[in-house]
Amino acid sequence: MRAIRVASAALLGVTALTFSAPAAVASDDDNHYVMSNGYSVLPSTITAGGQVTLQVDRNASGCRSSVTVSSGVFDAVVIPRGSSSAVVTVDWDARAGASYRVTFACGGISAVKELTISGGRPGDPTAPYPVPRGVHAGEGGTVAGFDLEEIGLGAALIVGSVGTAYYFSRRRAAEDGG
Repeated sequence: MRAIRVASAALLGVTALTFSAPAAVASDDDNHYVMSNGYSVLPSTITAGGQVTLQVDRNASGCRSSVTVSSGVFDAVVIPRGSSSAVVTVDWDARAGASYRVTFACGGISAVKELTISGGRPGDPTAPYPVPRGVHAGEGGTVAGFDLEEIGLGAALIVGSVGTAYYFSRRRAAEDGG
């Protein structure tokens, strides 16, 4: 009987740990791995015809080979192995207010970033900038990619669930006379 209680407590602890672990890698529609660290599109909001810088942080991304960057609003570009950035011009026919997917591909691994097209043309002082689409929140307030508040809360939940399982298994053993 004791083995069942111990196995139940262990299963509860493993389940809590599994559900509290963050997803470091997700999958996109093409079954490639999608990792967002180490890739950026600057600026992330631009007018049609403007230029954006595509950057690869080789240390953060883990990519050691050339990177192919593609999107529906500019021609595909290759960032060579020794380089960390490339500059591209957004197509003039990019639709104002639209958000386009920018895909960085490196050795079977890809990262996806968003590029938003604002209204007007470059240099047009009457152009509304940026197109009102709400706040793009996130990627802030973290230390090295970890949010200490969430880590602490997750650890507290795990310790609480394991402690509760242990308490109930010990209490039940005492009631059974074991």
